Amino acid sequence: MKIRQDRLAINPLQWVASAEGWIDPALAPPLDRQLSVIRDAGITALHSAVPGDMTPEAYAARLADHGIAPAPGYIPVRLTEDAAARQTYRDAAARVAEQHAALGVPVVFLAMGMAKDAERVARPAVGHAARRDRLEEVRDLLAEIAGIIRAEGITPAFHPHVGTWAETEEETRFILDTVDASLLAFGPDMGHLAWAGADAAGLVRDYADRVASVHIKDLDLGLAARAREEAWDYRTTVRAGLWSEPGHGNADIDGFVDALPDGFDGWLIIEVDRGARDTPEDSVRLCGEWAAAYV
Repeated sequence: MKIRQDRLAINPLQWVASAEGWIDPALAPPLDRQLSVIRDAGITALHSAVPGDMTPEAYAARLADHGIAPAPGYIPVRLTEDAAARQTYRDAAARVAEQHAALGVPVVFLAMGMAKDAERVARPAVGHAARRDRLEEVRDLLAEIAGIIRAEGITPAFHPHVGTWAETEEETRFILDTVDASLLAFGPDMGHLAWAGADAAGLVRDYADRVASVHIKDLDLGLAARAREEAWDYRTTVRAGLWSEPGHGNADIDGFVDALPDGFDGWLIIEVDRGARDTPEDSVRLCGEWAAAYV
């Protein structure tokens, strides 16, 4: 399947991948530096993340100065009994959705978030400590936050993520089957689903009418299987070389893309959580080379 160039984007996590296998936004270089590298790689859209010191309008103008358009961003939430913390998640979801509306981006990914000391970060990708009552709490939280996002005119797309309480194929299907499609769309990440042993392309086919945008990742499937079998933790798996630039691992990206419904007009957002190249700049360049083959 060929994809419109303006629907291929990047979330440049290469720059914020820490040595310990985590994501640290403090590592990011200045926005203009990132945009220059992304533009030179031939990528014309960027995962939206409005900096705290910028308005959406100023952010859009800065992207436009580099010939780059905004693409769907990301909202993480966590289960909590703390009322103030839960309100913080509500407020953040409303703010990000409002920013997306100002940017003219109609979709945002919605996921359960990770914490460094979380049980599933210590034992990821196998549905560790799964419980139906907790999964129902996850479903209810996602539905609540989805309603807040919808109120701003934005479509929330559920994004399963390893290391959270919504990571496996079974959990993905439960959430999609028990939250109305008019409230919650689907935004699968092929890499996280594959790490958890799920059939990402099959999920896309089964929920084709709900797929709003997707994340493209490549990975070492053999390493992922070994990590599950040997109970590696999240960061050990990442540091061992799980992720790679598209076309440099052995995930079935073509099969995943071909499973998208006819006429699909959502975004394909490339993510390399920890690049296999010497520098983030080299990693982004290789992502651009892969993207050029799909337009």
